[in-house]
Amino acid sequence: MFWYHSTTKHSYNSVRTNPNRLSWDDQPSTYKNYPERYEKRKLDLDKAEDNFLYSIAGLTAKKSYPSGEYYLRINPSAGALYPNELYFQARGVEGIEDGVYHYEVSSSSLTLLQHITDKEGIEPYFGYKTAMKGYLFLVSAVYYRSSWKYKNRALRYCLLDGGHLLGSIEAAALLKPHAVEMVYNIDKEKLNRMFGFEDREWFLSGCSMAVPMQDQEVSAIEFSLPYVDGSRTFEPNPLIEQAYNETMQLESCKREVKAAKFTYNTTKLQETLFTRRSQRGFQEGAITKGQFNYIMEAIHQPVLSDCDEDVSVYVVVNRVLDMPLGLYKEGEYMKYGDFARKAGYLSLEQYSLSMQGAVAFFLTSKAKNYQALYQKAGIIGHRLYVASLYMGIGCSGIGAYYDDEVNTFVENDEMVLYALAIGK
Repeated sequence: MFWYHSTTKHSYNSVRTNPNRLSWDDQPSTYKNYPERYEKRKLDLDKAEDNFLYSIAGLTAKKSYPSGEYYLRINPSAGALYPNELYFQARGVEGIEDGVYHYEVSSSSLTLLQHITDKEGIEPYFGYKTAMKGYLFLVSAVYYRSSWKYKNRALRYCLLDGGHLLGSIEAAALLKPHAVEMVYNIDKEKLNRMFGFEDREWFLSGCSMAVPMQDQEVSAIEFSLPYVDGSRTFEPNPLIEQAYNETMQLESCKREVKAAKFTYNTTKLQETLFTRRSQRGFQEGAITKGQFNYIMEAIHQPVLSDCDEDVSVYVVVNRVLDMPLGLYKEGEYMKYGDFARKAGYLSLEQYSLSMQGAVAFFLTSKAKNYQALYQKAGIIGHRLYVASLYMGIGCSGIGAYYDDEVNTFVENDEMVLYALAIGK
């Protein structure tokens, strides 16, 4: 998979010789809406389960620009393009009829796509032999929403944003509370066909928030949904399609059986989720060592998953009270120095973020399972958002950076997955 990663690297020269020129007439829609013939139910936020689902991907604010109105969501997305869609099976959930649903963001509604029975469901596509009480989530990507702007590099953003959506499920589940397990080894080929995606949308992962129902075996349900457009406009990208297909199958996966342990107050956490924003810039304010340690503990919690990949977290400390300036790896001091300007340069010269922020993060890995790996990076990024904002600190994800120069700076030859910055 290194061929795709190498092909989509940024360098100082590449961003100047190959600038993105956007065709605004081709700008894709960020919403997928099934036709009215499907049964739909608007969420009632006074009901616990509806409120929980809204806490995953609901609309939280509207911004008006000359080009139109834009709605922000609980989950962040590169360029506010929101390439991911959320589907789920509910079984034995109070107030929700057993079935397979699509979460319709634009209207905050649940669209019933397929009824299920006691003996049939999507459990076998997750590898389960028994019926599972609760939610089985599916995260997909409508890739042209991202490739319209980010071209060949868009698969990276689809996966990172997919990880953020998984992280949003994880965070919302803390309100119940309930452990969630990331399930990457789902039958993507079969599910893509059943949901009628026609290579314009793909499943990336699943997430289980359910428990086995004793002595209730279940067989794989089969259905065939007609194609429903999720982007309005579309232009195929053979390189992205090849990369997705080549990384669909997972190999030699390591299961993570430990669950994360967070220390959030539920009321304050819910306020944090609903007021999340990506910081556009920082004012060079410092954070405390206590805040820094709290955030680091949160992002290093295990991610319960059927395919856990190792991710290295490099930290550039710019302004943390009572902490030496410099580069750290996994909490260990690597080298001393004021690297604020360097971090800003490496983040595609976004100096208002990585230079003026209190801390800059670079995530790297040499793991092989590309889709699971990148989504884990997104989950870590989402944890960083939640923990930082919970502490009253701003956060911004940065998907663009000078790949090879980051490697030189952190002194490794791993794939660079993600950059982020936090601060005031």
